[in-house]
Amino acid sequence: MRKELHVISTGMQSKEELIENVIKIYPYIDFIHLREKNWRAIDYIEVIDSFIQNGVPKEKIIVNDRIDVAQVMEVYGVQLAYHSIPIQKIRKKIPNLHLGCSTHSVEEAKQKENLGANYVIFGHVFPTSSKQGVPAKGIEQLKQTVEHVNIPVIAIGGITPDNIAEILATGASGVAVLSGILLADDVLLAAKKYREKLDIWKGG
Repeated sequence: MRKELHVISTGMQSKEELIENVIKIYPYIDFIHLREKNWRAIDYIEVIDSFIQNGVPKEKIIVNDRIDVAQVMEVYGVQLAYHSIPIQKIRKKIPNLHLGCSTHSVEEAKQKENLGANYVIFGHVFPTSSKQGVPAKGIEQLKQTVEHVNIPVIAIGGITPDNIAEILATGASGVAVLSGILLADDVLLAAKKYREKLDIWKGG
């Protein structure tokens, strides 16, 4: 089964920069997550429209938190945060929407699965500058999470091409990356490196 490469927007680029970068890398990634805390609904819609006009498939677009935007633009799904509408309430009203949840423990991942999540993002696995002072969860907790849920687990936090094999050996379904791709000196080369490491892994 193909291992997934999720790229999450950093909140550190202009809309124009983000659009330019995603247009370059979309053939090599599985999903682009739009996670921009300062954007209005119209900002999301403008960017998604630009993506689609430039060939980015709707099936590769995930919106963070904004269920309204995801529905109107008919994109793949929504990544839910701790402050989002509870997943069970969404499931009652919009049963077919693809939903992911951010999780930080085995128990939390199990709970989200039971409530109806289609996948979870688990982390942060390795130390990362965006989570300074917060201990990393580590490979063992990632492995335990994979073993205790039946939905895909995507690892996040400090992921580099060099540690992808270690991540995938846990049974994780893929990785999520922010600055490692979108803030790289060469975003296309960076995306290709991650894609290559995911595709050559032969562990199962």
